[in-house]
Amino acid sequence: MEEEKKQLTLVLGVIGADVHAVGNRILEYALTEAGFKVVNIGVMASQEEFINAALETDADAILVSSLYGHGEIDCRGLREKAIEAGIGNIKMYVGGNLVVGKQDWAEVEKKFLAMGFDRAYPPGTMPQQAIDDLLRDFGFTQKC
Repeated sequence: MEEEKKQLTLVLGVIGADVHAVGNRILEYALTEAGFKVVNIGVMASQEEFINAALETDADAILVSSLYGHGEIDCRGLREKAIEAGIGNIKMYVGGNLVVGKQDWAEVEKKFLAMGFDRAYPPGTMPQQAIDDLLRDFGFTQKC
């Protein structure tokens, strides 16, 4: 008898004063099609909304999107809030146009990993990359 795999629950949203909704919907669709349970908190979401949604849904991961360039400011302290809420080990992913101006991606990625994110994605990353990373990070070799 094959052991049934747990469907991973993901909290997805656009952080801060960012109103970019199209990419958020594309990610929601792609992640749902890949077999994940997606809790989409939408745009202009605060850190507290991400944490509360993760707590309420017993989420496995938080996926933060930011396209307006202020992700570095908006995301600072999110891992600490997760720790305070008792979910300090939750996987956290961030992607988009995370900083103002053109900066070397390796340096941007290093900043976000230092902030406690497990993975950071540059602008233009296809949803499949995050899907593959999620599956790998949670020990799956195929769809959830």
